[in-house]
Amino acid sequence: MKIAVIGAGAIGGYVAVKLALAGDDVTCIVRGANLEAISKNGLKLIMDDGTEHVASNVKATNDYDKAGQQDMIILAMKAHQLEAIADDLHKLIGPETVIVTMQNGIPFWYFHKHGGKLAGTRVSSVDPTGKITEKIPADRVIGCVVYPASELIAPGVIKHIEGDRFPVGELDGSISERVTRVSECFTKGGFKAPVLDNIRAEMWLKLWGNLTFNPISALSHSTLQDICQFPLTHELAAAMMTEAKTIANKLGIEFRVPLEKRIAGAEKVGKHKTSMLQDVEAGRDPEIDALVGSVVELGRLTETPTPHINTVYSLVKLLAKTMGEETGHVKMQKCA
Repeated sequence: MKIAVIGAGAIGGYVAVKLALAGDDVTCIVRGANLEAISKNGLKLIMDDGTEHVASNVKATNDYDKAGQQDMIILAMKAHQLEAIADDLHKLIGPETVIVTMQNGIPFWYFHKHGGKLAGTRVSSVDPTGKITEKIPADRVIGCVVYPASELIAPGVIKHIEGDRFPVGELDGSISERVTRVSECFTKGGFKAPVLDNIRAEMWLKLWGNLTFNPISALSHSTLQDICQFPLTHELAAAMMTEAKTIANKLGIEFRVPLEKRIAGAEKVGKHKTSMLQDVEAGRDPEIDALVGSVVELGRLTETPTPHINTVYSLVKLLAKTMGEETGHVKMQKCA
């Protein structure tokens, strides 16, 4: 397949390497140092067992016209970065192109083909201007839940930490030819990519942890294991997850994993820094609204109180605001 991966960071780069090595025609649409590194050296992946793979056949460009029409577009940037690429996306779309969204949290298309009284509602926390909904055709979208953890450790170099699951699904729950094709492509690349008949339920299961552990980690500068093992943050995470579960249940979502088992799963990941903590340490704009603000918004839409989520959301938003104003980053340093 001809595949464009927009944003070859930690996850996009991981996917791009594996698909390219499996024989797909992969183009990474990237900028800056990443563009230069991939153009010169290809894309390097260091697996969790230490083995190294280099996809020298990956193409890299920041020119959407040059990339041309694709069979599959993988949106691998963070949710708040989608608006910046929305105007150019049409240059990659052909008659049969599918768009695989790999954003964490509640996606811009959440209520597309949802049914019920909220069908068609725009999630303003992830699409405040409406531009994303206008420019990225939801009818082309295949939902995808990202379970692996990885890091961009240098331009063009990805370090895989753990995981290989990328469940996919149509927004209406159908098992279509195109979603099957996406699943087969990912499977050929070495991933586990089952086709689900309720991709939103799987998204909530992932979000259940992200909306709690990410902001708590960013605020406390602690890892998943630390948060889960420290009684006070364990209690806070459970309270936030209980509020989120109430919202999800009102939207017709049932969780297939008990709350404490979900926390235990996060603890097993170990001393891993969440993506939001990594962003705070690097001075990057953290992904707050898709992970936390969207749940606050859905709480309002479903008339569900979310006092614990609201408090953590307020604090991490202020942290991001202060970082932006100071053009700085926040990182724990060892005392001399």
